[in-house]
Amino acid sequence: MACGRMRGAVLALAAAAWCLPGRAQASSASVARFVVVLDAAHGGNDTGGHSSDWMEKNFTLALSVRLRSLLAARGIQVVTTRESDVTLDAQQRDEIANHANAQACVSLHGTLTGTGVHLFASSFTPAAQVRFVPWKTAQAAWVARSVALEGVVNSALQHAELAVTVGRTALPVVDSMTCPAIAVEVAPDRNATGTPAESLNDASYQARVADALAAAVVEWRSEGPHLDDSGAGAGQP
Repeated sequence: MACGRMRGAVLALAAAAWCLPGRAQASSASVARFVVVLDAAHGGNDTGGHSSDWMEKNFTLALSVRLRSLLAARGIQVVTTRESDVTLDAQQRDEIANHANAQACVSLHGTLTGTGVHLFASSFTPAAQVRFVPWKTAQAAWVARSVALEGVVNSALQHAELAVTVGRTALPVVDSMTCPAIAVEVAPDRNATGTPAESLNDASYQARVADALAAAVVEWRSEGPHLDDSGAGAGQP
């Protein structure tokens, strides 16, 4: 009987300790939601840019798979618009991204022209968030955060000694996303000695770009404030 009473007291104390406010806050903070959407551009019957030995649709999918693995290893939840060689239109990609209520959306592209990595945010003028936003201009409510995300990615790429150009333009897919979103277009390495296709097919170059993008996402997650303005609860366009 005495042992039973002692065991009961110990369990009661353990339960009380678990319910202390500090413990509850720590537990809640440890599972803070952070989701990234990776959009591998093109696919299926849409090859994107191509040459005799390179296709953009294959390059973007390979980069998405590589980056997804790096982010998952860092405890980041990843949603991808495609995992195979399938055809998706812009609206399907946006529906996947907006349903995820993500804290960052990265649309991945490749090009045989130019060098380094080209970053683009939407050219929309920032607008206030509203509950129901127009589909084609949804990104306007998030564009200020998208420009901030672009800056974080730019810094990470430069830290990895990759050439970077930064700009803003009309982006049919990104412009309908309800989260901080940018397009990342990877061109051949500026120091490459082979053809543009050989540079983009180089696994070590792909790894450098993916590692830098993963580091940027981790830095973005650490900033914190964007967790409250990701678009969750703002309604779907």
